[in-house]
Amino acid sequence: MLTLALPKGRLAMESAEILQKRNWLSALPPEDSKELAFVSPDKRLRLLFVRSQDVCTYVEEGAADVGIVGWDIIQEGKYDLIAPVDLRIGACRLSLASFPDFDLYAKRSKVRVATKYPELTKEYFFSKGISCEVIKLYGSIELAPIVGLSDCIVDLVSTGGTLKANGLKEIDVILESTARLVCNRSAYFSKQKELVPLIESLEN
Repeated sequence: MLTLALPKGRLAMESAEILQKRNWLSALPPEDSKELAFVSPDKRLRLLFVRSQDVCTYVEEGAADVGIVGWDIIQEGKYDLIAPVDLRIGACRLSLASFPDFDLYAKRSKVRVATKYPELTKEYFFSKGISCEVIKLYGSIELAPIVGLSDCIVDLVSTGGTLKANGLKEIDVILESTARLVCNRSAYFSKQKELVPLIESLEN
C-alpha cells in the first residue's frame, strides 16, 4: 500500500477523483469527513490530508511515499523530490501585482514586497537587478499595499478577481503552476512495483 499526501481542500478532492477514475481508489472519503487519514477499502492507497505547504515535507521525510502539490510550493521550498507527472489541475500563476500606477523601476532604495513566497520573490527581483525587502505574510496578501505595508505583492492568481476587487493589477507572471505528483527518492526506487503503475496511469 502506498501512502499519498494530499493538500486539504478543493485540490484534494480533484486529485481523489482522478485517482478513482484511474482505479487507484475504490471509494472517495466523505466530503464532510474530519479524518486526516483515509485508507481506501481496496487497501491500495492510504491518503493523508495535510496543509499544502506541508505535503513536500511529508514526502521528503518519508512519512508519505508520494504526494500531490502545486509546482509553486515545490519551487519555493527547493525540496529534494522526484516530480514525474504534471496532473494539469489546479492551474494558477505566481504573479507580481500592485496598484495600476506602480512603476517597478522607479528610483527607490528598496521595493517592499509582501508575499508567502520569499525565496521565489527574491530570485525574481535579483533577476531584474532590483533590491527588495520581503515582508512574509500568511494570508490576505492583497491588503498589504492598501494599508501601506508594502509597495507590491507576489501571490498566486487564478482569475484575477481578488486583485481587481482590491484595486490591484497584475504586473508580471513569475511562475506558472499546476499540481504535480511528487515522490520520495528512496520510495521511488524501493517501491517501483507500486509506483510505476501509479505514475503510468496518471500520465495518460
